[in-house]
Amino acid sequence: MTEFKRIASFKDAQDFRGYLRTIGADFDLIDEPRSGSESAFARPFEYESKITGKKRTFFNRWTILPMEGWDCLPSGAPSDLARRRWLRFAESGASIFFGCEAVAVMPSAKANARQMALSKETVGEIAKLREETVSRAGSLFGSDRVPYMGLQLTHSGRFVKKPDDKTLDSHTAYEHPYLDKKFHCDSSNVLKDEEVEEIIAYFIEAGKLAKEAGFDFVDVKCAHGYLGFEFLTAYERPGKYGGSFENRTRFIREIIEGIKREAPGLDIGSRLGLGDFMPFEKGSDGVGKPANWEGRYPYAFNGDGTGLGVDPELKELLQLVDMLNSLGVSMICSTFGSPYYCPHTQRPAAFAVSDGYLPPEDPLLGVARQIRTVRALKGRRPNLFLIGSGYAYLQEFLPLVGEWVLETGGADSIGVGRSALSYPKMAADYMSGKELNKKSICRTFGDCTNAPRAGLVSGCYPLDDFYRSREEAVVLKEIKRINASK
Repeated sequence: MTEFKRIASFKDAQDFRGYLRTIGADFDLIDEPRSGSESAFARPFEYESKITGKKRTFFNRWTILPMEGWDCLPSGAPSDLARRRWLRFAESGASIFFGCEAVAVMPSAKANARQMALSKETVGEIAKLREETVSRAGSLFGSDRVPYMGLQLTHSGRFVKKPDDKTLDSHTAYEHPYLDKKFHCDSSNVLKDEEVEEIIAYFIEAGKLAKEAGFDFVDVKCAHGYLGFEFLTAYERPGKYGGSFENRTRFIREIIEGIKREAPGLDIGSRLGLGDFMPFEKGSDGVGKPANWEGRYPYAFNGDGTGLGVDPELKELLQLVDMLNSLGVSMICSTFGSPYYCPHTQRPAAFAVSDGYLPPEDPLLGVARQIRTVRALKGRRPNLFLIGSGYAYLQEFLPLVGEWVLETGGADSIGVGRSALSYPKMAADYMSGKELNKKSICRTFGDCTNAPRAGLVSGCYPLDDFYRSREEAVVLKEIKRINASK
């Protein structure tokens, strides 16, 4: 196993920059923090929705990414734990909450029994939480500094769980020769066209409910191997939802068209996977390795055919964002890969999740891949509002890299997700010129993922005293010990 230098070991930006050059990570950073008007994060952005025609000034370039806690009530309504998480995010001072949370559009779309779900029964409680979050942000930063609030609508597809939360109840777009074996699926799991149409109707109804709940926009999720993303590579699916580009994008297109029709005045964005890799598996040394695959790998969206690289021409990605833009969707929150079969590409980290593998590359190369792909897309489609993600592994250097990305036109906003679980005030502290609290900075230990994979609520168990003192912390520690001994 290769040892990577830990981020905390670099004494300053120059030291960190030297290491980036050594490993071939093609991004940079500024040398010192900037506060106030000197910071690229402080530059406002005048956003106009092509769908609603409404204008909004984003007062800074920070975005809170949607983070799921696996901690809602069985009905899908927010719990006290979900409320705590959202209200802590309000302390960030970020101008955009992109999707807030992964919210299932129907009971059979949940990735876990405690996922937030939007329905006529839960919309009132979700609306109340939105109002509390906006009010909290306004009380801290001023009534003119409340975030642009979205709600992420999703169907977990292949990764839907049964109510027992232990077994999969997969709903797939097509038969995948490797993933079907890995997740115990077959042709019986492939959705029929009429079932797809029913799911689309639920997405549209969820859009109407999100508008009723007061959200500024909905995020139609198309990422991470979930159903919307899987349809993008349904090359071998027959019928109107597979084969051609027009058919493979019909799912997301009909959702967006339906929400525009049924929920006028609601803006729409998308958390979009800009690329994917083939599945990885744990090798004998514990390090991830590509699946045993011969020949061209055809199932990686925006891939180069090897299953291990991005198409340098971004051909299908550009087709997709052009299609979205033609529908009025110009606000894209980027991501990459899947947490289920190639997690090192989606959330770079030095530590393996308890049921996963050690990184097969320096995690900084994974960060570089995401920054590079977003920059390439922004360069080709400058009118898109692009939010970058995958920055957590940068730790105390995150704002310095973000400054460089923003001032060099590599993205329009910098998204933080798991970093905001341990340190929700990081953006606000940085903007105000305060020294970052290094004890609270996310070190990508992975317990916010280890816990839910073990059936426990998500949270930052290593750094957040609230979760560290809960009984789940003891259970999680024992589960990790058992997994490590295997």
